[in-house]
Amino acid sequence: MGLTRRERTIKVKTTKPIRILLADDHAVLRQGLKQILADEFSPAEFGEAANTQECIDLLKRAKWDVLVLDVNMPGRSGLEALRFTQQNYPQLPVLVLSMFPEDQLAVRVLKAGAAGYLNKQTAPEELVVAIRKVLGGGKYVSTSLAEKLALDLHRPTDRPPHELLSNREFQVMQMLVEGKPLKDIAVELGLSVKTVSTFRSRLLTKLDLETNVDLVHYTLEHGISSKKVIKDKEA
Repeated sequence: MGLTRRERTIKVKTTKPIRILLADDHAVLRQGLKQILADEFSPAEFGEAANTQECIDLLKRAKWDVLVLDVNMPGRSGLEALRFTQQNYPQLPVLVLSMFPEDQLAVRVLKAGAAGYLNKQTAPEELVVAIRKVLGGGKYVSTSLAEKLALDLHRPTDRPPHELLSNREFQVMQMLVEGKPLKDIAVELGLSVKTVSTFRSRLLTKLDLETNVDLVHYTLEHGISSKKVIKDKEA
């Protein structure tokens, strides 16, 4: 899934600038990514988006060689940016960068069309390897995720209930576990409170749970909460 040691040490030098779009709501992280990638990919040009709408606007405005995308940005989910890219620019490779452990989100985004997935705690060298891989038309997953996927092929086909949630249900679940009220979730996602309530009811049914407290316990039990739970209360 990765490159050879020799390939890792070779910097990409081209006469045509590589255009890299960075979509993440943390300016410090974007700056760090630019520093890492500018040194390895020369010449390189960068675009920056702090949310999904800015990402979509930049995708419409210019041509890019690769999109590095955080799917957990405030407001509209980065998964919407991934969906938009697949529908309108299917040849553009998307490398998803997220705080979520690989076993929680990687398969979901790869099935949605991402060319690769990395956890934000990954070493900078692996980020460079991943971008080289997807720029070359390949798919990138870490060695540990590749091993997990291989092991899953030999396990029973029963899947945990949360893997059956839609992307939007999964996102609402994450926000509920963080303690956000329905009205706040509705504002962030650009939905009505009634629609968010419907997603909540639907995901609780799929998980065979009754309350938000049950949901918190479920996510802790299954290790699918990327952020500290700040309060256990009903939304």
